[in-house]
Amino acid sequence: MSKPAQDGRSMMSTAVKEWYVYYNVGWDDQASSFLCDAAIELYNEGCRSAEDMAAILIRTYVGLAATRVNAPSSNSVH
Repeated sequence: MSKPAQDGRSMMSTAVKEWYVYYNVGWDDQASSFLCDAAIELYNEGCRSAEDMAAILIRTYVGLAATRVNAPSSNSVH
């Protein structure tokens, strides 16, 4: 039973890594959290290919700034 879950985690990890490679962005904890959440959502919606998942992440979240969508504005943080 643990093998399919491991395969899913490995696939999602590969897709997120491909996003980093495509955009030539260094590791970022906030971006990784955001992208992993998006990858989990894609997996839950039935995406079972690392290549397809990476393509969707790359097409949907263009660069590092796109992973900051839900970040609080500087005016709201004091």
